[in-house]
Amino acid sequence: MTRAVDIAILGAGAVGQLICRQLIAAGEHVGFIARHPHGSVSQQDSQARQYSQSQPLSFTPLVASEANHSPQPIDYCVPIVATNALDHLRLVVVCVKAYQVIDALLPLLNQLPRQCHILLLHNGMGPHLAIAPLIEKIDNRGLSLGTTSQGVLRQARWQIKHTGKGLTQLGHFTGTELAEHYRNAILTAIPNSEWVDAIVPCLWQKLAVNAAINPLTALHQCPNGALAKADFNEIIKGILDELVMVAAQDGVPLDKPLLHDRIYQVIQLTAANFSSMHQDVAHQRQTEIDQINGYICERAQAHGLTAPINAKLCEQIKLLAVTA
Repeated sequence: MTRAVDIAILGAGAVGQLICRQLIAAGEHVGFIARHPHGSVSQQDSQARQYSQSQPLSFTPLVASEANHSPQPIDYCVPIVATNALDHLRLVVVCVKAYQVIDALLPLLNQLPRQCHILLLHNGMGPHLAIAPLIEKIDNRGLSLGTTSQGVLRQARWQIKHTGKGLTQLGHFTGTELAEHYRNAILTAIPNSEWVDAIVPCLWQKLAVNAAINPLTALHQCPNGALAKADFNEIIKGILDELVMVAAQDGVPLDKPLLHDRIYQVIQLTAANFSSMHQDVAHQRQTEIDQINGYICERAQAHGLTAPINAKLCEQIKLLAVTA
């Protein structure tokens, strides 16, 4: 008898497909959650395909399976789990964009079994504060948070290429803790991953990197490496100063010199890359500015403070998105 899908990915973008592939390669039973109920599916073939019983995908690994060969694409299929058939799920990994988390997850909370754990894995911060009270109302439901710096390129709708190694950090946030079986499963599947006791400081550290690199590369239409120029030193310092001040008010002390060095290390290591916000602006897509620099401003306001440098970056990105 075929084992039912018990781990589902919500959000089949580049990161969602990467995590899905890594879990499947580790022998887990994984599916994608359909983003809309069956009853609302359009008759158009391009949309209806998403709701077939399984979805064909293509994955190009980072390293070739044989020496002296370039990595070759691997074709495979992933089940699509209907929103009215979630009873067997015990872990949902949410990989949608930060601004999509609330709208994507809220309709599912009452349909997921009570013992199903939620793991948020997205850029930026903020959605966890809205989701947490809803999680805490349901007995046996738990919420974990995560961040990953793995490199992945989306070559087509259902085709990705693993482009770089990176650290993945996961940790408990509220409610019932993730069962040991699933914690071990995800740590085994994702290379260079770790379960940390305090995940929120890790998210602030990743936020610092994103807050510096994303808006500046989008505004100046440049690759990450351009930010190593002295012209950007002052504004990067200002972004970081405000972030560290606000995090401290939130009860999260951060090592500013260490974060400063980390930002410039990422700039150097990803010098030829274009940030996700740069790509979003270039393709006239909504950005995650509200969940990155905007989150710094939001938390500053909660403590009666201001973060003028980050606020100005938010305004500039939103204006750029309108005029792009």
